[in-house]
Amino acid sequence: MPTTPTAAEALRYADRMLSEVTAALLYRDQLRYRVDCEQVYSSTLDSQAVDAAVSRALGQAVQHAWNRNWRPIELDHTLGRFAARVKAPKAAAVWMARLLADVLAARTQAHDPATVDERWAAELAALDATVWWTADTEHLARFGERHGLDRLKVLGGAFELMRWLYQELPPLEPAGHAPGSPIPPRRNASGSTNSADQRMLDRIRALLAKAESTGFPEEAEAFTAKAQQLMARHSIDHALVDAAAGASDGPTNRRIVIANPYEGPKAMLLQVVADANRCRALNFKDLGLSTIVGFEPDLDAVELLYTSLLVQAVHAMTAANPRADRYGRNDVRSFRQAFLSAYAARIGERLAEVREEVDAELSAGTDLVPVLAARNEAVDTAFEELFPHRVSRTARVVNAAGWASGRAAADRAELAVRPRLPEPGVR
Repeated sequence: MPTTPTAAEALRYADRMLSEVTAALLYRDQLRYRVDCEQVYSSTLDSQAVDAAVSRALGQAVQHAWNRNWRPIELDHTLGRFAARVKAPKAAAVWMARLLADVLAARTQAHDPATVDERWAAELAALDATVWWTADTEHLARFGERHGLDRLKVLGGAFELMRWLYQELPPLEPAGHAPGSPIPPRRNASGSTNSADQRMLDRIRALLAKAESTGFPEEAEAFTAKAQQLMARHSIDHALVDAAAGASDGPTNRRIVIANPYEGPKAMLLQVVADANRCRALNFKDLGLSTIVGFEPDLDAVELLYTSLLVQAVHAMTAANPRADRYGRNDVRSFRQAFLSAYAARIGERLAEVREEVDAELSAGTDLVPVLAARNEAVDTAFEELFPHRVSRTARVVNAAGWASGRAAADRAELAVRPRLPEPGVR
């Protein structure tokens, strides 16, 4: 007569079943995967033991994605794109994203908090990813209660999430710091830790927030120009200190999510902002991600300025109504696509002018030109090593009215720094 397994035995059996599911996914054996999932569905083991094993297996799947250099915000973004591609019902896409957020929070909590850097924590906060349950044995049951789902539906979602994490995500280049290893310190322009950097970034964020919130274009221009001025000075401070010390942390890279709609023009805007700040950018269209390569202070500048300009561009785009053509057609999508493309192109021209103006002003009496040339070469080398087989693409604009309107909006968002910069040391 069969005996009922103890709690410890049930947990071991359940973990063994889930290890079979994971192995089938890793070997891309779809038939074995389906058979192993059915075994879990029909198991007579205690449901809490099975749920705990599924939760642990989900955590391992997320760790697998982290080992392939995927970050929390990128996983959430790409899951949404995947759900749209397979035409998943909106409600299912929502609760699958919440399940992913739960697993991200739990897996992060499994690591030493001292190894979780600020950017990682900020991404989890943006996803509202927290551990709100008390034990692995109860998570899936309580998740089902929260979202009005029966147990089989939750298990099915968990297995599909595991399949997606193991089989749908390509490896990415490293970008940033994942939990599990010591956080490398960031140096500021004085060579110490990053408290001064943080104060500068806070000032820049405050200026850009004012530029985004004001309803007066001239005021927005002044705030953005001042922010660009601070960013340029901060970047050059770093360059000069590194050159004087004969050492540098070297270029690194960072990824930016490019959200729908109008991903192409948005990626183009990021490209021109990166170019103007001595960085290089590459867009991965299929993933909705762009990677920027550069020195840390320049990457900070690119991310902050791109985010602010995108907000300003969208405000201007939604305020610009396309006029009907001679046939009475009013194509909002093509107008907005052209608008954002023209906006990005014109902003790129403006930013290049600003950089040249700032460089010329700060070069007087310094060895700035060879220092910046060396940093540009270092960034180019790092970019070429990271992406030796990249492919260039061009975009075609079909809405002339949108293009003209976008360039006009970019002119109104002029970023040229008019007043003379203060002397070094004066703030």
